[in-house]
Amino acid sequence: MANLRFEVVAEAFKKKPLDVITPVERPSEFFGKNVFNRAKMYKYLPRDVYEQLVDVIDNGTRLDRSFADAVATGIKQWANENGVTHYTHWFQPLTEGTAEKHDAFIEHDGKGGMIEEFSGKLLVQQEPDASSFPSGGIRNTFEARGYSAWDPTSPVFIIDDTLCIPTIFISYTGEALDYKAPLLRALHAVNVAATEVCHYFDPEVKKVTSNLGWEQEYFLVDADLYSARPDLMLTGRTLMGHDSAKNQQMDDHYFGTIPERVQAFMKDLEIQALELGIPCKTRHNEVAPNQFELAPIFEETNLAVDHNMLLMSLMKKVARKHGFRALLHEKPFAGINGSGKHNNWSLSTDTGVLLHGPGKTPKANLRFVTFIVETLMGVYKHNGLLKASIMSATNAHRLGANEAPPAIISSFLGKQLSDLLDHIEKSDKKDLFNVAGKQGFKMDIPEIPELLIDNTDRNRTSPFAFTGNRFEFRAVGSEANCASAMIVLNTAVAEALTDFKTRVDALIAKGEDQTSAIVDIIREDVKTCKPIHFDGNGYSEEWVEEANKRGLDCDTSCPVIFERYLDEESIKMFESMNVMQKNELEARNEVKWETYTKKIQIEARVMGDLSMNHIIPVATHYQSQLARNVQSMYDIFPDEKAALLTSRNKKIIEEIAERTQKIETGVEELVTARKVANKIEDEHIKAIAYHDTVAPKMEEIRIQIDKLELIVADELWTLPKYRELLFIR
Repeated sequence: MANLRFEVVAEAFKKKPLDVITPVERPSEFFGKNVFNRAKMYKYLPRDVYEQLVDVIDNGTRLDRSFADAVATGIKQWANENGVTHYTHWFQPLTEGTAEKHDAFIEHDGKGGMIEEFSGKLLVQQEPDASSFPSGGIRNTFEARGYSAWDPTSPVFIIDDTLCIPTIFISYTGEALDYKAPLLRALHAVNVAATEVCHYFDPEVKKVTSNLGWEQEYFLVDADLYSARPDLMLTGRTLMGHDSAKNQQMDDHYFGTIPERVQAFMKDLEIQALELGIPCKTRHNEVAPNQFELAPIFEETNLAVDHNMLLMSLMKKVARKHGFRALLHEKPFAGINGSGKHNNWSLSTDTGVLLHGPGKTPKANLRFVTFIVETLMGVYKHNGLLKASIMSATNAHRLGANEAPPAIISSFLGKQLSDLLDHIEKSDKKDLFNVAGKQGFKMDIPEIPELLIDNTDRNRTSPFAFTGNRFEFRAVGSEANCASAMIVLNTAVAEALTDFKTRVDALIAKGEDQTSAIVDIIREDVKTCKPIHFDGNGYSEEWVEEANKRGLDCDTSCPVIFERYLDEESIKMFESMNVMQKNELEARNEVKWETYTKKIQIEARVMGDLSMNHIIPVATHYQSQLARNVQSMYDIFPDEKAALLTSRNKKIIEEIAERTQKIETGVEELVTARKVANKIEDEHIKAIAYHDTVAPKMEEIRIQIDKLELIVADELWTLPKYRELLFIR
């Protein structure tokens, strides 16, 4: 075992970049090659069926199951031409990943042979085993069935020989068991609410679309080195490992030359992603060694979420082909930057207007201010819930460090926009606003240029930053399903806009001019949501104190943060917006708490195994070598001289003894803490116990192990070290 580390290091050094076959066509020509997109729909579907399906996708009209057979026939023809033999409903259960069950097209022909068949019924609905996925008790134990139902707004695609059909996943009794179903409801809610508010400014607006552009960060580790690290294999992160002498302190990795093996991987990944319709735009090194990023062009939110889930799966597959393992854990290595997934979110109209972008006229700028302020209202009112939407056992390692936003939700607006809102808040209404007869209205506010000064990256400590014409939600973790954050954000904004319109209409009903009523409510909301606005250093202790004074949620315990989903105002929001009911929220929290417990439980078991089976045996073996050396010195030299010559080794022997004893005691305490916690039946209380009593024990053990790594002879250490994991590429 002692030689395995050196064997895998030697193998890793030998690896060369793989040759990647580049398509002869330009990317624009093979983009969407494996997707049943509109061009394919037009080619393979009857004209009337095509128009009905487009109407469903574009306008949200109800899906008529009567034309499902015609759609299935067209999809089947396209699939056959591409060598497809199987189909699957591709969905997103509450496991943070995707799920699929493959079925062949074949059926009995009644004559002893087989026929290939794919009907509308198979396209529209299937019955996966719901008992195989976490449900938080929402599924009746005697009824295993769940239903997966086709989402026609996300196109069907091909992976290898399988036709993948994006679907929602619901229980036998109709409750959502996935991320997609509540996301679609949230997107509908924000569309309805935002469209109604848009009518104040433009009656021609028929639809508002939520857009998302994610930035996927990840690490690549050589596959051989990965295989020699049981903690990486089983938990996704290194539970032990001392800092390398050189990590990211020289700032020489970020935007540096991409390593050759990695470049080949990126090229292969992008080709396959483009063929699946994922619009890859940017690739580069990230801050930490062996850390990288891929970002696409923004898309409609539901499609963007599907593409991100598909990309993460594809990334792992392509990485293995190139001799890497892709690490999506938010904090796979201590002491260096972790990985996030910034979510760039915006709203746009079917008339081509970005609602968070400034305009050229007073009316357009009033619309701009309206949507900025009401977004901030949603974020302010539900700041704890937004934090809960991005929190997990894995992302908790990243948030709050000097590399990621703190575990307090605030919004950075930039000087120009901040000054504008301050002016609106503090100015007298008569001075701020006046009606000028036929000329309409004027707002006495600082001129808003067509493009605000670019605020991008002006404050990297902000979790929710305004970046010119959109908001960037930076607290989302690299491993997360973006839908979790997008469900809460879009629902919160939908609620804020709905409330805004109700109050504006009430003033209008009392006889106030529409524009005047809008300004009244905006000024009121600017004052209300002021606590969420923070442009300073989010890493400072002073901000934690200030955030507490402002009434913002400052909890850092993951299981406690999840409680925000069950706050009265959260339940009211989800139910009033028809996104989720109370029982669905309760069930999801049960899943969240259970998942948190299981992740910490697995880590604790791995920590115990590695400590007792790897670390202590290696340390004591080295200790024995030193002891034999000490004894030999006394055999050779006089006692006085031998004492002088062996003093260092004696100190090391003693230090090893002390540290291994602390590790052994720590493991015993860790096991005891787990046993106590495991007896707790309530998942909520159990998760809190794991956070408060189990997780800290692992950190205590790690300190001792990392110190031993510096003491024990390098040739004996069995686990690949940080310098090898991070710098062999």
